[in-house]
Amino acid sequence: MGKWSIDRVLSNRQQQSYVVNIGAFCAALLIVALVCILSLIALRGLDYFWPQPVQSITFTSPTGQSQQVYAQVGERHINSAQQNATTDVLFQYSDKHYPYGRQVLIESQFMGQITTAPEAANILLNDGTRVFSQPIDIRLPGEETTSLANFQDVRATVADIRQLIESLREAKLAPIHRDLAQLDLRQVERDAPARLRLYESFERWQQEAVRFETQLTDYQLHTRFSDGSEFFIPIDSIARLSYPGQLDTLGKLKLVWSGIGDFLTQAPKQANTAGGVFPALFGTVLMIFVMTILVTPFGVLAAVYLNEYAPNNHYTSVIRICVSNMAGVPSIVYGVFGLGFFVYQVGGNIDKLFFSDALPAPTMGTPGVFWASLTMAILTLPVVIVATEEGLKRVPEGLRAGSYALGATKLETIWHTVLPMASPGIMTGVILAIARAAGEVAPLMMVGAVKFAPNLPFDGEFPYLHLDRQFMHLGVLIYDGAFHSQTDVRSASLMFASCLLLLFVVFVLNVLTVILRRRLRKRYLRGY
Repeated sequence: MGKWSIDRVLSNRQQQSYVVNIGAFCAALLIVALVCILSLIALRGLDYFWPQPVQSITFTSPTGQSQQVYAQVGERHINSAQQNATTDVLFQYSDKHYPYGRQVLIESQFMGQITTAPEAANILLNDGTRVFSQPIDIRLPGEETTSLANFQDVRATVADIRQLIESLREAKLAPIHRDLAQLDLRQVERDAPARLRLYESFERWQQEAVRFETQLTDYQLHTRFSDGSEFFIPIDSIARLSYPGQLDTLGKLKLVWSGIGDFLTQAPKQANTAGGVFPALFGTVLMIFVMTILVTPFGVLAAVYLNEYAPNNHYTSVIRICVSNMAGVPSIVYGVFGLGFFVYQVGGNIDKLFFSDALPAPTMGTPGVFWASLTMAILTLPVVIVATEEGLKRVPEGLRAGSYALGATKLETIWHTVLPMASPGIMTGVILAIARAAGEVAPLMMVGAVKFAPNLPFDGEFPYLHLDRQFMHLGVLIYDGAFHSQTDVRSASLMFASCLLLLFVVFVLNVLTVILRRRLRKRYLRGY
């Protein structure tokens, strides 16, 4: 081998080594960026559950009055708008004028002493608001008092009374309402004996419910603010009472675990800045599930036609190009298409044929879970088609020939031989479809996802699954909370926690699909 040939080989090796090094550097850079993003989301999201200490803060208000309050400090911002940069302190406090919390941003020069107040409690109410105050004792009916040590027992008593009220309304008042509605439909006279008896029974049970409600208001938590003013909180309205300044690490972890449970099981509160995300989590999973059921058979059938039946000509090539280009169409275009075609055209015609009695109020001709799932199915259909067709191409031709030689028809060959062996590719398309559909926001806001839905798409009323209802979605919740809600000190952490939950949902769904794909691969592709 000549010197020129040796130099050329060495040059090629150096070029390959250079390309490998560049590729490794880019891959490492992407991994580091991904880890940083996930770490930021995780830290900010978990901060929503970590109990922040209640502090005693002294500051000077804009009117020049010095105030001492119990508060939770949020963030510190560098204010460089002035000639000398200052630090602004964002915190939320409670006092006699703003017992349920007020958020303020004060320059550091107007801030006084900030100390931890272990005697102060973080009192979370059922509506998502918080009261920072020092509990003193518990007021009972008859002007009696009891110590804070009996707080859990008093809460149990209050819960029993609340359960009694709910049972009274469900067992006594609700049937009377239904009977009165039936009399209205039959146009029974207002002074008819049957109607008067119902009125009398309703008044009696209503007074009983009011008596229990009045009894509930007599159970109150007596608290004191930092300036010495007193405040009474109905125990029935308290969701959780904690002393963050007195908790050790184990106590804080227990509170975090309880907060995560509430986050996953409760509805959003305070304009999506507090509470939980259960309706959004349920709506996201339901939409993805319905979308997967819709897109998988259509995507597989289209791929089977293109790979097994369509002739290899320019017409088929144009179809493949169009399918590939559909994946690049902006998602908002699919949202407009879903709203105009599925909701207004298809849904409107369904209302005319089957729900004409309810018109002009639409039944199916309004955004809902089904139309959102169908729109997402159209959006992710190209991904499933391309992935399935690639899986079909990997099936050896010898298997098809062997199936034909044994007397199987083309349909039997595809059903019993080709599709089972291509199932890992099909599952790959499903994974990509789930990942894309879970993160879409703009098209969903047009075809069914809303900021707040009063009812879940699934309940105990026949037919139990109501695909015509609007639903909440984690992506829409994050978008609305991050850009349109009036946020408080911890609302940003709620949005990061929702982002973390959305990533976890997508991860879990993908893991389940990957496990299924691996089992299919072991079963049908063991020797290939």
